Parts: sequence; structure tokens; C-alpha cells
Amino acid sequence: MKIYVSTWIARSSSSSLYIDHHHEAWSEDVSAGARPYLVRRGHRRSLVVTEYGEISAAEISSGTKGPYHIQFITLEPNSLLLPVLLHADMVLYVHTGNGKLSRTDGRKMKEINLRRGDVYRLQAGSVFFVRSNLDSERQNMRIHAIFSNTDEDIYEPSIGAYSSISDLVLGFDRKVLQEAFKVHEEVLEELIGATKPPAVVHAVTKDQKSVYWEMEDRMLDFLIGNKHKKTKETKTFNILDAKPDFENCNGWSLTVDRHSLKSLSDSNIGIFMVNLTKGSLMGPHWNPMATEIAVVLHGQGMVRVVCSGTANESECKNMRFKVKEGDVFAVPRFHPMAQMSFDNDSFVFMGFSTSTKRNHPQFLTGKSSILRILDRGILAVSFNVTNTTMDQLLNAQEEAVILDCTALHTFTSRLGTCTKIETVDLAKLRQLHNP
Repeated sequence: MKIYVSTWIARSSSSSLYIDHHHEAWSEDVSAGARPYLVRRGHRRSLVVTEYGEISAAEISSGTKGPYHIQFITLEPNSLLLPVLLHADMVLYVHTGNGKLSRTDGRKMKEINLRRGDVYRLQAGSVFFVRSNLDSERQNMRIHAIFSNTDEDIYEPSIGAYSSISDLVLGFDRKVLQEAFKVHEEVLEELIGATKPPAVVHAVTKDQKSVYWEMEDRMLDFLIGNKHKKTKETKTFNILDAKPDFENCNGWSLTVDRHSLKSLSDSNIGIFMVNLTKGSLMGPHWNPMATEIAVVLHGQGMVRVVCSGTANESECKNMRFKVKEGDVFAVPRFHPMAQMSFDNDSFVFMGFSTSTKRNHPQFLTGKSSILRILDRGILAVSFNVTNTTMDQLLNAQEEAVILDCTALHTFTSRLGTCTKIETVDLAKLRQLHNP
């Protein structure tokens, strides 16, 4: 049986797309306002670039509602992302490095230590800032963050994901500021006349603080009240310390939902991670609950997605495309998909799902195949084959979920047995991407 699995995306000239030959070639023209299902690392939009860090962003389609906004925040050791007011719920994943996040919702200041693998959620309306640590490894702190996009909590591109606290305060005239902060005129003169710092700066010590930084502290006190002391939060979820939901010699997968992390209980964003060993396949399946938006963390692989059976063929093509480290891709809800690693390296990707409900992906092949539950005779009629052929089709694959893809891999061949495969386990994953 020949299997066709592909994807529904908007094409860029360097996307390395492979078109299913049963359909017409995908047009390279993207209609105005359209958002892609694949964003190459080099096509991210640069928001901030300084010697102490940078922020880039990508907008990617969810298939139904508007695009999702994803940011990639990189902080050099001992750097500071200055305080911002969050406009939409944000769920983040710490890819490398470590540091401290301080936040307030207007009642009290909370601090949480973040390290590689941590998952955390910030609610809309929070004011927060992040400081990266200066440790012996001198790792950059890299954060992948997605911003919610629901009817109740929608991301508005016109105002962005967040606002600088200093911009919000300095938007008022001199008289209002003087009455609100009760400071002398010379303090306001220095504050208003100061050069605005970039969003990411070198972390200052108490001895290095200028009037500007002292006023920044006053702004936070003004927002939360100076009677409240800082408290430390210790509750966090580390995806690299967790036990995988599924694991075999071909790889493992793990999801983080409202049952895993309490702070996601009223969020619509969950997180997942997949690690495919060399020459392995995440079996054809679909997500019945959510769109999946993934970021490649390590290696490269092929992604194939099948359009919904009732989709308009002028809008949706069966395709396959190659992805590599840093690329972002999305698979809409109910679209069957498969991901494959090559035979020269593992393929690791994490991502965000647009639901925190417990998900039960539906697989087409293997022991967990939904087709094995259905009546074989009716299935045979659906495919217009004999019952014997249908039995042979469904009974041959004894593995489940993550498969050996020797038979399907059209680009490379896999050598050796399962015990000979060099995997990227959780311990090794923590060591990847050292700067």
C-alpha cells in the first residue's frame, strides 16, 4: 500500500516543499492577509536586537481562527528583559539557560526560578520582567513563547503582545506624573530627558542604578503598592524531568495539559514534545482537540499532512516538507499528519497545542490504530478491496505510535536494529544547543 501524507501551508520560495503528485502544484502567491503554516527560522520577524539579547517573532496560522503569535527571546548571560505589561495570555518554554522571572498581577510581586525545560504561564494583565543568570557555563537563556488567541483573550497585532512599562508611564504629561509620583521637578526632568533603553539590557546592580532605574522601580511600586513584599514561587513543570506519555526504542512523546500543570487549567494553550530517534516515524494520526504549532529543537525531518476530506482543493493541498532546527510549522485540527526523522540524526520538536484538554490522538496504523476498532467488512467496502486485503493491511504493523520507518522512508535507509540506534534521551537533550 502506498501512503500519501502531506501538508496544508502557504509556500515561501525557500520552503523546500514537495507536492503530492495527485494534486496541482501549490501556488507561490499568498493572498493578502494570509498567514503561513510554515515559517523558516530565517524568515522570523526581528523585533529587538542588542548586544545583550534579541527577540524575533513569527505569525502562524491555526487553520480556523486568526494567526498565533510566537516570540523567540534570547538573553545573553546576566541580561535583563525590561518590565512589560502583557496584553494576552502567554505560555513559555525555556529552551536553554536559566534565570529568574518576576511578575505581578497588581496584588503582589512573585519570583520564579526558570531553567531549561521549564513550562510556565503568564496571564493577560501581568507585569513581568526576566533576568538571565551568569553561571559557569555562560549559556544564553532562550525562551519560546506563544500568545493566546481566543474570543475572550485575543492577540491584537495592532498593539502587540505587550507594552513597555516606561512607555505607558511616560505617555502622561509632566503635571500628571508629578502629582501621581510626588517627586521633585528635577527628577521628572532627568526621567523625561533620559535616553530610552532598548527592551533587553545588561542587568544592573543596586550600585549602578541611575535615577531612571530608580523611577522604573517606583513605577512597579505604583502598580502593585509598596506594602507588598516579593514572594517566591517554587511550583513549576519541567518537561525534561517528566516521564514520557509514550516511549519505545523509536522515540518518545510527552504532553503538558491542565492535568499536568495547574496554571493551565483556564488556559487554551498546552505544550508537547516529541523525540524521534534516527530513521523513525510518528505514525499517521490526527489531533481531534487542537491545532498543533511546533518548533524544531534539534535535527531535521519530514512533515506530512493530509487535508480534511471535505476541504476545498483550491485552498488545501496534500504536501510534504522538510524542516530543520528553528523552523515553525502548524498542523490544523483533524488533519492527519506524520513526522519522520532521517537516518543520520534524531529529530526533536516541541510545540503548543490550542487546547489544554486531555488529548487522545487517533492513529491510523499499528496496535493503537482506530481502523482496528472498526468493522473489517465495512472498511473493505470503503477501500473497495477484499476482506483479506484489509486484514493484511491492518495486522502487519505490530508497533504503535512511534514506528520504524524503513518501509516508508523515501530519502534514506536505516541500518541496524533498535538496540543499535543512538537516541537523544532526556539527559542528552539537556546538553543540546550549548552556545
